[in-house]
Amino acid sequence: MAMNRPAAYGIYPLNAALHEIVRSLNHAGFRNEDICIMLAPAHPLASVVREGSILSLERERGAVTTGLLGWLSEFGAVVIPSVAFFVHSRVFLHTLTDSKGAPSLYGNPKTLAALGFRKEEAERLDNQLRQVGAMVYVSCPGYAKTNLAIELLQRTGASESAALENEAPVGVPA
Repeated sequence: MAMNRPAAYGIYPLNAALHEIVRSLNHAGFRNEDICIMLAPAHPLASVVREGSILSLERERGAVTTGLLGWLSEFGAVVIPSVAFFVHSRVFLHTLTDSKGAPSLYGNPKTLAALGFRKEEAERLDNQLRQVGAMVYVSCPGYAKTNLAIELLQRTGASESAALENEAPVGVPA
């Protein structure tokens, strides 16, 4: 099942300040539930998730990991191929999982296709994302909000950003 709402996305390098990007989107009225973050397995946050343990003997490290996991769990979805998959939003749950709730699309171009990218774009972006760092995907309540999302993504340093017009035309099933 593919997303059926318009959306915008931005591609960011490994050192992008994701918390600042999200804060800008939140201040403009976008909810965390409408945001999907995809991280390369080499991303610094992916390393913390991969190597961290809430039960760590190092109290400080465990607190950092717990805080990061709490922050990531606030988003509609977070996908880190071969590391983690978090889903908070029902919309993303139905889009990114199979009928049994398993993350069957997890970590390949099918994940991007489920979000509304054409096959060729999904393959290109999947390859790019594995090397570049992060993608911030914003599901928008209408086309007017996609322009605002693109502007914010560009302003916060996206190397590439665009809109996806996933909404089905009137009278056509999504």
